[in-house]
Amino acid sequence: MVMLTIISLLLGAYLLGCFPTGYLVARRIKGIDIRQHGSGSTGATNVLRTVGKGPALLVFAVDLLKGSLAVLLIRWGFSVLSNGWGVSAEVLSLQPWLATLAGLLAMVGHSRSLWLGFSGGKSVATGLGVLLGLAWPVALISLGVFALSLGLSQFVSLSSMLAAICTPVLMALTNQPLPYFLLAILGATYIVLRHRRNIERLLAGTEPRLGQPSSTPKSDR
Repeated sequence: MVMLTIISLLLGAYLLGCFPTGYLVARRIKGIDIRQHGSGSTGATNVLRTVGKGPALLVFAVDLLKGSLAVLLIRWGFSVLSNGWGVSAEVLSLQPWLATLAGLLAMVGHSRSLWLGFSGGKSVATGLGVLLGLAWPVALISLGVFALSLGLSQFVSLSSMLAAICTPVLMALTNQPLPYFLLAILGATYIVLRHRRNIERLLAGTEPRLGQPSSTPKSDR
């Protein structure tokens, strides 16, 4: 029964990540499939370019919340298990590992949504939400790195990758648990891989800056 509960919680984390915020907002406000516009991503940046600032803020906030809730779901589940089920200390010691796994599943769910044919966004906002749930000081410093880079370069993609790459270093410097450090490495790797087309455009000098419309051809999405 304990194992079934844990599996259910992890599945719940993935399904939280799958919630297609950007797709639903764009469909509701403009009646479009955002995957056919701009960069083809369902994330807040493409919503900003395609739909507007207000909808983009909403998408960012909900996507961030998905990541945090995925982590909190595990903590809530373990609280229930420890208080009412008499679970062994060995099982309870798995909480940090399962919280990180839940966070990773939420990120995968965001970019590979079950409801969108396993397409989606690039997991940056959801990843930040996961960080807030696991180690909020690291999340805030990473957000600062993102903001500084964005202010200097005006490239959302570059800023997102720099913030992601800094996260494992920050986890190590702040002595976070090993599972959090490993998640930071996996999450950063995943986010950079999701930005591989952006890297190609950055190198080619064709990546749009913040506020500029995306000229990404559909074949390049």
